Amino acid sequence: MEPDRQNALQSLLQGAGLAGSEVRPLAADASFRSYHRVHGRDGRVLVLMDAPPVNEDVRPFVRIAKQLRQWGLSAPEVVAEDAQAGFLLLEDLGDDLFSHLIGDDPSLEPKLYTAAIDVLAALKGQQVPSDLPRHDAGVLLSEVALFLEWRFPEMHGRPASGLETDSFLDAWRQVLQGCRVSCDTLVLRDYHVDNLIWLPERTGNARVGLLDFQDAVGGDPAYDVASLLSDVRRDIDPGLASDLLAHYLETTGLDGETFRARLAVLGAQRNMRILGVFTRLWRRDGKPSYTGWLARTWRLVRRDLEHDALAPVRDWVAQHAPQDRQADEMERRD
Repeated sequence: MEPDRQNALQSLLQGAGLAGSEVRPLAADASFRSYHRVHGRDGRVLVLMDAPPVNEDVRPFVRIAKQLRQWGLSAPEVVAEDAQAGFLLLEDLGDDLFSHLIGDDPSLEPKLYTAAIDVLAALKGQQVPSDLPRHDAGVLLSEVALFLEWRFPEMHGRPASGLETDSFLDAWRQVLQGCRVSCDTLVLRDYHVDNLIWLPERTGNARVGLLDFQDAVGGDPAYDVASLLSDVRRDIDPGLASDLLAHYLETTGLDGETFRARLAVLGAQRNMRILGVFTRLWRRDGKPSYTGWLARTWRLVRRDLEHDALAPVRDWVAQHAPQDRQADEMERRD
């Protein structure tokens, strides 16, 4: 850490009454952010977000956390901040990630997933702040283009041609125009069981601790449902996923046929983008572990492509990207 940032961190800790605290590494994620636990001499324990300002901006996290807390949801309280230096001191929500709890006791899966889907249903009923970025068709198209930029060259040993690029983008334009995605819901964008913490001492939707929401936008509610139910990191029982979707539709009153089409479209869009992102994390950022999820991600994409709403993209994949040898080889090893 650069000396000026180290000095800023010490000033932040001192201002919060935590001078001389022990700071222990906690976790890192796919971005440039890292997290640490701060153990104060007075017994307080907080979480330090370290987000180098040359790469990250902590202000969206602060803003969205405040909004979520106003709605009665369990985003961590921001105890102290230095946005210029890229540091936040946050309420420590604990270690009971949904993914860990389910791994230790699979019988908890229906209960925890139902609690998670209830939070999304609650978000559907809230008004999106007017100045949030909109996750519209243009943004969705630019995101899914990461597949062409990063994954396609790995599959073919060459960049996509102009014709391949144009036909890919045209196929996605047709699909996005056909399903008419909305921008009327706060979409957290990375909503899955590795970013949710169980807080059983709280009540209602506040039992679900929320992490990693700094990229929240005004978007279609199907996006976060797809993030939860089409999780590239773990398989979900199809019967449970069907029950959760039915529960969400009943709770929100949304039209089932329309929502299922958007769920397939946004699930495929999200996971094709993730194929590009995971490849970029491997090739550009030196994080090869992310390639371990390529096979599952492809399975989810191909499942969603079976929906008629995705016919143009399905045809493009069949012609231009029918096989991903690296992902197929990883699946055979598993």
